[in-house]
Amino acid sequence: MVVVDVPEPGGAAPGELLVRPETVGLCGSDFHYFHGDIGLTDDPAELYPRIQGHEFSAIVEDVGAGSAAHFAEGQRVAVWPVLACGQCRCCRLGRENACENINLIGIHVDGALQQLLRVPAQQAFPVSVDDARLAAFVEPMSIAVRTVVRARVEPGEHVVVLGAGPIGQAVAIAADDRGAKVMLVDRVAERLERNASGAVLVVLDEGVDIAARARAWTGGDLPEIVVEATGAEEPMRLSLDLVAAAGRVLVVGLSSHEVPLRVGTLPFRELDVLGVSCCNGQEFALAADLVARRSNAVAPLITHEFALEDAPRAIAFAIDHPAEVMKAVVHVS
Repeated sequence: MVVVDVPEPGGAAPGELLVRPETVGLCGSDFHYFHGDIGLTDDPAELYPRIQGHEFSAIVEDVGAGSAAHFAEGQRVAVWPVLACGQCRCCRLGRENACENINLIGIHVDGALQQLLRVPAQQAFPVSVDDARLAAFVEPMSIAVRTVVRARVEPGEHVVVLGAGPIGQAVAIAADDRGAKVMLVDRVAERLERNASGAVLVVLDEGVDIAARARAWTGGDLPEIVVEATGAEEPMRLSLDLVAAAGRVLVVGLSSHEVPLRVGTLPFRELDVLGVSCCNGQEFALAADLVARRSNAVAPLITHEFALEDAPRAIAFAIDHPAEVMKAVVHVS
C-alpha cells in the first residue's frame, strides 16, 4: 500500500453525495483483500490498484440534485458499502446483500481512504454520535445486526459467540440488545477484556470443556444459537457440537479453510446452518441506531488510531498484531 495523489472527484451528480471521509476502520476483510484472498477475478488488473476503505464515517460536502431532502452539507453520515445490481434473483428477493453481481465500496470501486468521495445518496445514513470513530463502527455493527436477524434471536435465548474480535464483540452487543443471554468465547483473554456488553466471558484454554461450561451457564441445556466469528477450522466443527438440537449455527467469519464435518449431525439434530453476508439497507439503519444507543459498549473496541499518511503502516501493524489490535482506525481528516 502506498499513499498517492489522486484527482478530486468534482461535485455531487444527481442522486449522489460528495462526502469527506473522517475515520476509516480496518477489518479482516480488508486484510483478505490486501492479500488477494477475496474479490479476485480472472484478471486482477480489474481490481488493483484500489483505494480501500469500506467502513467509515464522513461529512457531507455537497448534495446532488434529486437526493433525499434529509441530507445537508456538514452532516455526519455512515455509508452502507453494498452496491447491488437490483436485477439478480437475490435482489428480486429483497436480499441485495447477497447480490450475485455485488460491488462493494473499497473493494470493487474506490473506497474511503481518500479525502473526498462520491457515493450514491441511498447508501448514506445519518448518525447521531459526536465521535467519528464510533460512526465508522456502524458498518461492522451492521454485520452483527444481520447476524441476529438471520439467527432469529429472541429475548431469553442463549447465544454463544465464538471469537471476540470486532465482529464477535458487535454480535454480543446486538444479541444482548435483543434481550438474549450471551456467552463470548476466545483464546485471548485480552480480547475478552474489551467487552462491555454484559456477556459472560470464557477463555478457551486447553482442556476447557466449553459444552460443559455452556450447559452450566444455561442451566443444563445446550444454547439455542452459536455464532462462529473466527473463520478458523476448529470453532466451525465445535459449533455443530455446541448448539442445541433444532438450534441455529451462524457462520460470519471469513475463511478459505475446508472443514470436515459429520454430515449426519445436520439431519439427526435438525440444525440450521446459516451464512451471513453484509446486510441490507434497513439493517444498516438499525446498526446506526444501535451504535448511538450502545456507544459505551462500542468505544472500548477502538484500540489503535493512525493518520491517513500512515495508512500503509496501519494495515501492516493490524495484520501483524491480531491479538493486540481490536479495531484500528485511520483518521482521514
